Amino acid sequence: MSIQQSCWIGSNFRWSCGVGDLLEDLNRGPRAGRCSRCFYLRTIRTAPSLRHMALDTFDTAIRSAVRERRAKIEAHFASPVVYYQGPIVHGVHHILREILEVIRRNDSRDRLVMVVNTMGGTIETVEKMVEITRYHYREVSFIVPDQAMSAGTVLCMSGNKIYMDYASSLGPIDPQVPNKENNLVPAMGYLNQVEKMIEKSKKGELSQAEVVILSQLDLGTLASYENARELAIDLLKRWLVEHKFQDWHTHRTHPEKMNQPVTLEEKVERAEEIARKLSDVQIWHSHSRPIGRAKLRKELRLEIDDYPTDDGVADAIRGYNDLLVEFCRTKNLPFWWDHSADQVP
Repeated sequence: MSIQQSCWIGSNFRWSCGVGDLLEDLNRGPRAGRCSRCFYLRTIRTAPSLRHMALDTFDTAIRSAVRERRAKIEAHFASPVVYYQGPIVHGVHHILREILEVIRRNDSRDRLVMVVNTMGGTIETVEKMVEITRYHYREVSFIVPDQAMSAGTVLCMSGNKIYMDYASSLGPIDPQVPNKENNLVPAMGYLNQVEKMIEKSKKGELSQAEVVILSQLDLGTLASYENARELAIDLLKRWLVEHKFQDWHTHRTHPEKMNQPVTLEEKVERAEEIARKLSDVQIWHSHSRPIGRAKLRKELRLEIDDYPTDDGVADAIRGYNDLLVEFCRTKNLPFWWDHSADQVP
C-alpha cells in the first residue's frame, strides 16, 4: 500500500516533503521518515474528496477501539488527548499546531494530555512543540506508555506531570543532529568520542586511524553538535523549574529540610542536577539505554506518577498505545497522530 494512501495525520493532514521525494523514501521501508535530500517536512491540507481514502486504511474496528480507549483517558483526566508515535523531526510541530487549533475551537479546557511514543529526534523541534503547546494550555501532562527517548525525554520534562508504567522508559538526553550524509546521529555520544581522542592526543596515544578521523572532522559540524547539547540541557533545566516543579512548594524527602519551603534557587539546583545526570554519557553508556520509572525516582529523585488504577484507565492507556503501534507496524507507517478532534465516522 502506498504511503500516500496510508500515512495520514489524524483525519485532515498528511506528510509531504519540501523537495518532493519523502514519499518515495517512505515507501522503501526501514529508512522511513528520512528524506534522502533533507529533513524539512511540511504538511498540506488534503482535499475533502481524498480524505476518506486514507481513513479506509484505518480499519473501522480499529478506529472504534482506539476512540473508545481514548475517550476513557479523556474522561479520567478531564482533558483532550493527543497521541504521537514517531521521530521528532522538523515539521512535526506544524501538525501539532493544526491539531491543537482544531481542538481549541470546541474545547476551552486549559489542560492537555499528550501520549508520546518516540525514540527521539531534534531538540529544535521539541522547543517549537513546547512553545505551541504552552500557547494553548496552562497545564500539560505526558503519558509514556512505552518510551520517550532522548529529545522525547526533554519533551516530557516540559510537562507538569509525567505518567509512566513500570515498563515505560525515558532515556539519556542525547539530541540527534544530521551529519553530512543527512543521517541523524546522537550529538553527545559523538562529542564524547571526539573528546576522548583529544585527550589521547595530548598524551601522544592516538592511533593512526584516530589521527585520520580527527583530521577529517568539520569544526562547523562539531559546533552544531555542541550547540544541540547545550540547548537540550538549557531547555530541560528551564522547563523543569517552570513546569515540573511548579507545584513543589515544600521539601518532602530531604531529612534536614522536611516541610520547609522550597526556594527558587533550590529548584534551579535540582534541575541542574537532573540535567547533568541525564546528559552524562559516562553514566548511561548508550544513547538508547532505557531509564525506567524506578530508576528515575531513585537515582534522579524525579517525581513520576503511576498510571491511574481506577476504572480500567491503565488498561485503556496500554490498549490505546498497543492498537496504534500494531496498526503502524502492519501498515509500515513511520509515524502517526491520533487526537480528540478526530471524530470522523
